[in-house]
Amino acid sequence: MKLLLLAAVVALIHGITGTLIIKGPAEPVLEGTAVHLECLYVDSDLNVSEVHFEYLSPYSSNTWRRVWGYNLGRWCFGDSDYYTEELRGRLDIPYPYRYSGVSFRCVSDNENVTAPDNASEPLAFKVQYMRELSVYMEGYSKYLGIPEDLKVRNGDDVELKCSASSSEEPNYYWQKEDSDWILPSPVLTLKKVTPMDGGKYTCMAQHPSVKSLSRRRTISITLLTEDAAWYETTNGRLWLMLSAGAASLVVFIISVSVFLCRRAKSVRTSKGPIDDHSQKKPIYKSSVESLPSTSGDKQPLV
Repeated sequence: MKLLLLAAVVALIHGITGTLIIKGPAEPVLEGTAVHLECLYVDSDLNVSEVHFEYLSPYSSNTWRRVWGYNLGRWCFGDSDYYTEELRGRLDIPYPYRYSGVSFRCVSDNENVTAPDNASEPLAFKVQYMRELSVYMEGYSKYLGIPEDLKVRNGDDVELKCSASSSEEPNYYWQKEDSDWILPSPVLTLKKVTPMDGGKYTCMAQHPSVKSLSRRRTISITLLTEDAAWYETTNGRLWLMLSAGAASLVVFIISVSVFLCRRAKSVRTSKGPIDDHSQKKPIYKSSVESLPSTSGDKQPLV
């Protein structure tokens, strides 16, 4: 009996013990799949209703910040009371892409639970994704996409590059239609093209870890004659577009500058002597405007 009392006293002195764990996805998840995190106690009768979630904020010197609410549709931390109903022990993340690689943990609110048992080991999950594939000319910005039909002159050089934003660097392949050759590279280079180089070329991007994540885009190369005008080519039209945009910007800047200069000049020229309308004509004593007086003075009063 004394041993049991002694054990109870020791337990009260050292606090309530219990292993707090966090459960979540053990494997990477695909983008668009919701993630559910759960807090559990192992070998303990402690209630998970007295548990909250925290995340390791990469924007606050890697400090742990509290997450309020059970539906993490966006960051919600601090003392905010944004969520009126809170389901303790569970955290739903409908858009896990934002939190890929971010560490989460469960922390007990029970003041009788002392460290290190008051917090679980951190858990981080990874989201696998791949965006749409873009093809652009090498030497140009990737934001200047090219049309599906690429027109070049016979004898010109063609250099295309495909790119896709992905959670892991994709594997790129180029393949020509009705041909058995495959180029394992994101860059397709054709030197001094001939009519034999014309046709449809397809760039394929394959995620290295998730085979179901793949993108492709097909570009048709059409050859013009050597005497074709330079503006008939896709490269020439691209230069025309850039030149027209630059010229429009220059004209706009010049127009604004001329307007501001003319406005400043008109303001300077409009400043003349102040016309003080408070100055009236002189009033003589003998005039109609003067007050009756016995003096015949002809001098003005003002």
